[in-house]
Amino acid sequence: MAYHTNPRLAYPIFYGAAPEMLRLARENRKQMTPAERKLWEHLKEKRLMGMKFRRQHPVSLFIADFYCHQAKLIIEIDGGYHDDQEQRELDEGREKELEDLGLNVIRFRNEEVERDVFGVVERIKRVLQETQA
Repeated sequence: MAYHTNPRLAYPIFYGAAPEMLRLARENRKQMTPAERKLWEHLKEKRLMGMKFRRQHPVSLFIADFYCHQAKLIIEIDGGYHDDQEQRELDEGREKELEDLGLNVIRFRNEEVERDVFGVVERIKRVLQETQA
């Protein structure tokens, strides 16, 4: 199989993501969790403070659940498997790598989004306001 580069990946919003990440992200967008879909309704089309969010967006070696380039903010929605000790360690390493790129990461639980999406949106607004200050 020939290795093809995608000129889009040169854009700074991808932080050097590999071409395969675009395909994986596209697949992930087709399989969003109910919590991700619920939050996306509040983030899409610049509905939150006029900020553009992307869903299932490749960033370096990872695919962020949601990403706002303007605010350098990644939002992760975690399912129950994130309670596993090994997964927590992987998540911490991932967060560190993303923070080393100058990005902020905030995490919410699936249950939190499903139970109180408006509270989650308010917390995201506060983070966005802090990044604008």
